[in-house]
Amino acid sequence: MIDFLIPSAMAADAGAGPTGPLPLDIFIIIAFALVFYFIVWRPNSKRQKEHKDLVSGLTKGDEIITNGGLVGRISKVEDQFLVFEAADGVELKLQKGAVMQALPKGTIKNI
Repeated sequence: MIDFLIPSAMAADAGAGPTGPLPLDIFIIIAFALVFYFIVWRPNSKRQKEHKDLVSGLTKGDEIITNGGLVGRISKVEDQFLVFEAADGVELKLQKGAVMQALPKGTIKNI
């Protein structure tokens, strides 16, 4: 049975060959690139810029939330790290990149 199908498949004409990309193919590639840019690249770039601005603007006394969910007040700011007071007398040293959000002043008292 298979021997019957193979010769007919080999005998089929290959056709004219590749003619190059059609304008529709180029349009699809451009459309895919635009969708990728507006859905993935641009929002991620915007988030990174906002986080960089947040981290660069941290000062002593700011109230923050870390990526791990800890809430506290900054007691010291260094180049790459900051000292973070999670409770009275409990100070933690963490990287600036671990800061998720800056809170308005007085938020910790209301929690």
